[in-house]
Amino acid sequence: MKLTPDDDTIFSIGDLAINATIFNTWLVMALLTGVSALITRNLRSDVPPNRWRTMLEVIVIGIQDQIQSITQRVDPRLLYFTGTLFLFIVTSNLLLVIPGFHPPTASLSTTAALALSVLVAVPIFGIGSRGLGGYLRTYIEPSAIMLPFNVIGEVSRGLSLAIRLYGNIMSGAVIAAILLGVAPFFFPVVMDMLGLLTGLIQAYIFAILATVYISAASAPPGPNTPRSKQEQT
Repeated sequence: MKLTPDDDTIFSIGDLAINATIFNTWLVMALLTGVSALITRNLRSDVPPNRWRTMLEVIVIGIQDQIQSITQRVDPRLLYFTGTLFLFIVTSNLLLVIPGFHPPTASLSTTAALALSVLVAVPIFGIGSRGLGGYLRTYIEPSAIMLPFNVIGEVSRGLSLAIRLYGNIMSGAVIAAILLGVAPFFFPVVMDMLGLLTGLIQAYIFAILATVYISAASAPPGPNTPRSKQEQT
């Protein structure tokens, strides 16, 4: 039993082996790009919206409302970044119902890459909003002695994001495979439903945590900012 899609080779080009993680990652990216281009090809004010465009607008507005409820401000850049993360993760997890599809989020390399993108985005958003000096100053708040602890906390955030997403998706796939061998006609249906629910929840949690981390780095200190709320708790 393969525990991760990294172990499943799809095809090889010379010495280069393309495993299920790489192949399915590009498949999800192509699917999202193609569907978005197809839905928005007639995105004009003189064209009435169809049901697909309405569905896409509901998703985007829902993501925007969630971000605004956390950050207490409108930031289109954050919508583009965390919205893309959410759609990629949730699509990867929902495609689990397709026989033979191994979600790339069940690979630690994929979840580590997603977490790394958040770690890189935090200083980018922070420097863009506060300036270089203002962002670096957050690492010595409330005093300079907190510098190593703030750095460790920043790195641990990325590790927790990667391991949490990887562990939940991989464990669900392993349990489904075990139950498939025990009762191949009943349990797979139940596990697929639970897998879909878990995939939605994990995508939501990942996107929310990424939003909180980025917002805490880019928002000015105050009683309503995510950083201040974390310190109060």
